[in-house]
Amino acid sequence: MQDRVTIGMVQWHAVPGDPATNLDTALALVAEAAHLGADLVVLPELWASGYDASRLGEIVAAAAEPVPGPRSDRLAEAARTHGIWLFAGSVPELAEEATYNTTVVYDPTGEIVARHRKAHLYRATAEDAVFAAGSEATVIDTEPFGRIGMAICFDGDQPGYARALRDRGARLVVMPAAYEAGAETWWELLHPANALANGQWWITVNQAGGEGEAAMFGRSRVIAPNGAIVCEAPRHDAGGPSVVTCTVALAAGIADADVHGAALWTDTRTELY
Repeated sequence: MQDRVTIGMVQWHAVPGDPATNLDTALALVAEAAHLGADLVVLPELWASGYDASRLGEIVAAAAEPVPGPRSDRLAEAARTHGIWLFAGSVPELAEEATYNTTVVYDPTGEIVARHRKAHLYRATAEDAVFAAGSEATVIDTEPFGRIGMAICFDGDQPGYARALRDRGARLVVMPAAYEAGAETWWELLHPANALANGQWWITVNQAGGEGEAAMFGRSRVIAPNGAIVCEAPRHDAGGPSVVTCTVALAAGIADADVHGAALWTDTRTELY
């Protein structure tokens, strides 16, 4: 695992129902993050379709594609052109006569090295009526970053899911999100707690924009294994799209957690629960 890693977080308000514009925006922001020196770039949840709960089925259907497919080909080209690891947020994936909310990972050669289908669907916005649920706690092995756990929004709100990723060896969790203002307290508390309890780095990248309670508030974050917020993007009302880069000592943060926090995951009595 390399120690110094520059993470690029890309947040913006995707246009509901306009996948072509959203793809152009995503590619431009990925290029900006790469220009700023990012080794690893993360996009938010459902950036291709946008996120509007009042017509989620309609806009997801307009943006759904197979993976690989035309959109994933362009994302692969971007990863290859810029020589980056691209954690391409999540997109509506057509597969097996169903639609999944899926995050896809591209290595610097443009190869698809992993995908994760959102397993915990948020019923409050009827995601379960639009998407089929994934069936795995997904981890991937990478040479530069070690073993990485994949989560999409409500997946990462589940302490049991975070622990399942830790039990599978993940010391870095990447979580694209479309988090609304009404749940900002969850954002504030849950993911730092998960990071601390499991000795993991967390990268949480949110959409940013909109109006009222349905607005996505941004505040994309890099969270250290001790629960500290190392880097945070602006709130949505601070302006337009944001590209924030942050260089972290990945291996050193994990080593420190293993010294000071290991009792939180080595002394649990799972037979009680």
